[in-house]
Amino acid sequence: MNDTTYTDAELAELDRIARQIDIDAPAERVWELVVRPGWYINDGVVEAEQDLRYEGDVAVVRHPSLGEFRFRTVELDKPRYAAFRWIGTPFRDGSTPSTLVEFWIDERAGGGVTLRVVESGFSSLADDPAAWLKQREGNDKGWLTELAAAKAFVEKSAPAPTGRP
Repeated sequence: MNDTTYTDAELAELDRIARQIDIDAPAERVWELVVRPGWYINDGVVEAEQDLRYEGDVAVVRHPSLGEFRFRTVELDKPRYAAFRWIGTPFRDGSTPSTLVEFWIDERAGGGVTLRVVESGFSSLADDPAAWLKQREGNDKGWLTELAAAKAFVEKSAPAPTGRP
């Protein structure tokens, strides 16, 4: 994304990341993971326990090498939808603009679910598109890794979904 000029429409599209993955587990089991603020702060493997504490209504996830990340719960609609503000990282403090991370859990007809994630609001992180596009770049690749990690974690610890032939 270096030295590239984008149209306003292209920048609007780049303001969000949308990914999804099919998981062979019941919605309730996927919900148990998704409802954990910052479960995706890891090294590509979801752990059963994470270093999580609360400072008022802010969840603080500590990664051993990456530092602390802060999240505020926006909305929880069990077991279908969860939204969090990613309000701080080792590179941003809580007083700066943040992205919104939303998860949807959709049951599939043959069993299991589709887990969808949308992270939006990158353009609010900096006035210069080059700066926020750089921050977005790591997350764009990261969501592919994290959804695969979620699938492996949930399927490993979940009973097989019902409704399969």
